[in-house]
Amino acid sequence: MPKPRKHQVSLDATPYYHCVSRCVRRAFLCGTDHMTGQCYEHRRGWLEDKLLSLPQVFAVEVAAYAIMSNHYHVVLFIDAKRANRWSDTEVIERWHMLFSGNMLSQRFMNGDALGVAEQKRLQIYVEEWRSRLSSISWFMRVLNEAVAREANQEDQCTGRFWEGRFKSQALLDEAALAACMAYVDLNPVRANMAATPEASAHTSVKRRIEKAKISKQPNHPNQQVKGLLPFVGNPRHNIPPGIQMKLTDYLELIDWTGRVVRHDKRGAIAQNAAAILNRLGIDDQQWLAMAEHFEDCFQTFAGGEEKLRLACNALNYQRPPGLSCCRSLFDRST
Repeated sequence: MPKPRKHQVSLDATPYYHCVSRCVRRAFLCGTDHMTGQCYEHRRGWLEDKLLSLPQVFAVEVAAYAIMSNHYHVVLFIDAKRANRWSDTEVIERWHMLFSGNMLSQRFMNGDALGVAEQKRLQIYVEEWRSRLSSISWFMRVLNEAVAREANQEDQCTGRFWEGRFKSQALLDEAALAACMAYVDLNPVRANMAATPEASAHTSVKRRIEKAKISKQPNHPNQQVKGLLPFVGNPRHNIPPGIQMKLTDYLELIDWTGRVVRHDKRGAIAQNAAAILNRLGIDDQQWLAMAEHFEDCFQTFAGGEEKLRLACNALNYQRPPGLSCCRSLFDRST
């Protein structure tokens, strides 16, 4: 049986998670239904707009995403520290952007005086909402419900649009994060939906490339595309929140990986990518295996053996799931 989400998410182990939601059979997220000729491409815009707007409400950032025909991938970063800094008023304001709240929160925002018992009760609600606003489960719930409602209204039907449970994988270290982001960003290329990453519509890599083209300093976090978790450069003291890699390095890695997987042109830019792979602690063959089949390579967790064992101990797992795959793909000595 699938484990409860609380046994799969540990912020002490990692704030990064790869999530996948798929439509139920015969439901179309995007693409064209060849049986009816109905085109659903406009739904990509629905999902992309909602996905990029939710980080303005949640303490959850989007690191990478790709919207496919009947499913989508997203790599999320949970910024629990930011949620803890919010005042009670800010938590209520953010929650009211999604839901109506309750009588107590509405009275509080209207400036009405609350009794001692009412204030204590409201405080319980606020802490619960604060937790939900830094939860991938609630983030995915709000995202999927919004798209499902629009799709069902357009199709003039009711019922389930998404599979009942989204898949999540914890990305335990920098190597797992980079490999998963590459896997996500190259999804349209592998599916022959696009010839190059910059031509793959409704992906994070396309948005990053378009912004980088017009930026004087594309590696500077303030000159990167808004709405996505920025690349903040190589690990260093007092590094700001973000992906610890240069954006240009990541784009070179994506280009190299895409060429090898599709055209076997490894020698063209392998020298540029090798230094990155070496720093991540994996060799090129291990990298290609993950970039092509990341979702199939790992179960609940992805990362080195040490990080995997620490995460499983924190979540009280009797044995680490997928240990052999983590060893073979992240341990260079094997």
